[in-house]
Amino acid sequence: MRKKVYTKDYILKSAYELVEKEGFSNFTARNVAKKMGVSTQPIYLEFESMQDLKNTLIEMIFEELKQKVFLEEHTGNKLVDICINYIDFSQKNPKLFISLFVDENGGGKMMYDASHAYFNKIIKQDEQYAQMSDDYLQALHDGTWITITGMASLMASGIMQPSRQQIIEVIQHTIDSIMTLKNNNRL
Repeated sequence: MRKKVYTKDYILKSAYELVEKEGFSNFTARNVAKKMGVSTQPIYLEFESMQDLKNTLIEMIFEELKQKVFLEEHTGNKLVDICINYIDFSQKNPKLFISLFVDENGGGKMMYDASHAYFNKIIKQDEQYAQMSDDYLQALHDGTWITITGMASLMASGIMQPSRQQIIEVIQHTIDSIMTLKNNNRL
């Protein structure tokens, strides 16, 4: 029996490199196969469809982000630290960031759902947020997500370059504003 030359991991690695360089707008079986230097057959032997490959790739990337990016401590406040790490990722990998979190062909809802679940898990480990209701956590997630995605997008495109302290202040101001609105039942 012949040994598989193009494994699932090899295809995912090639797909990752393609998305990292070109985004999801050119994410086709033909382009992934071209990156590998083969026909499209190995892709369809390992994955049911290109959507299956895309979903698997996005899950793989998010797992990598959780393990290697999002856990780094900066301030001791888990919420602020996750936000900083998200922005740092956008600066170190601008094309991949745009592909995953901004591009209409990218991760979109899948990245939002994964980040929301991860956010809840991590934030509940912090005493400051542990006892908050799901409504509070939802408001914190969405408010910080909007703020940091905006900042990260503007920074990735070179439009603005705030200092680390300015980034922390914007994040903290966002958190404080959401908490104030929520505490006054205005959110």
